Amino acid sequence: MSQPIYKRVLLKASGEALMGSQGFGIDVTVADRIAGDIAQAREMGVEVGVVVGGGNIFRGVAVASKGGDRVTGDHMGMLGTVINALALATSLRKLDIDTVVLSAISMPEICESFSQRATLYHLSLGRVVIFAGGTGNPFFTTDSAAALRAAEMGAQAIFKGTQVDGIYSADPKKFPDAERFEQLTHSQVLEKGLAVMDVAAVALARENSIPIVVFSIHEKGGFAEILTGGGRKTIVSDN
Repeated sequence: MSQPIYKRVLLKASGEALMGSQGFGIDVTVADRIAGDIAQAREMGVEVGVVVGGGNIFRGVAVASKGGDRVTGDHMGMLGTVINALALATSLRKLDIDTVVLSAISMPEICESFSQRATLYHLSLGRVVIFAGGTGNPFFTTDSAAALRAAEMGAQAIFKGTQVDGIYSADPKKFPDAERFEQLTHSQVLEKGLAVMDVAAVALARENSIPIVVFSIHEKGGFAEILTGGGRKTIVSDN
């Protein structure tokens, strides 16, 4: 097996990715496939942290858009990420991958509470660490949580699993002639307004010199392939 380029990474997977072809909720076969991709990375000796979104269950902005309280809506969305984290952890444990869920919102009956110290401890034991509950604060997306947790765990890269195989100038499903980028800087992503991650997440990654690798979450084995330098992806880096 080829040697990985990175030894410690943060994988960001959207909640929508877990839906599969369903309109809502979690497709267990998709969760199992993503878990299999993570297992491949672990077999190569890569330490993996994971942030999962909650859009397959609930989006806080949906409450605000209809006149509701954004803070309450975001708290509901955070609970959705906990459900997804528990589902992915279950899929990983079926593969005998030692996994822990750390939540930014304390719920000790369900999972451990997040701290940087706990994160580094579990990584040192070879466990996959799944971060739930976003940042624990309203008005921040799970993209921002991914950048924050990547910085806290000392990740060498953020792997953003998306619906397409990289960053495009526009949605390639709606605009077939959209330009695809192989390499960008963090500043270029911000200047061009490319919607791969929110502004706060990209800025935080830039400040901490963390590359962002954008790839398709739907390609079986794609995560491991890109970890060794292959596959189709867009790399956002200032180096």
